[in-house]
Amino acid sequence: MAAAQIEIPEDVLDSARLTPAEAKRELALALYSQQRLSAGKARAFAGLSLWEFRQLSASRGVPVHFDEAELTEDLKAIDCWERLHP
Repeated sequence: MAAAQIEIPEDVLDSARLTPAEAKRELALALYSQQRLSAGKARAFAGLSLWEFRQLSASRGVPVHFDEAELTEDLKAIDCWERLHP
C-alpha cells in the first residue's frame, strides 16, 4: 500500500504534548468525527482495535457513525471474540 507522509515539527508535538502515535490517533479521531473516515479506516490508521477506537471515541464524546459495513465489521469482531472466549 502506498503511503503519503506529512511532517510535524517536533516543537508542535512538544507544544501539543503528543507523541507521533498520539498525533495519528488525534488525526484519525478528528477525521472520523467529521465523517471523513469510517470507524474501520480511522481505527486502522490510529493503530487501534475497533473496540479501542470505540472507547476512545466515547471518551471524547464523539458520536458513533454506523453504517452497514461497520455493522458487518462489528459482527465479525463479535464472532472472533466468541470463538476465542467460548
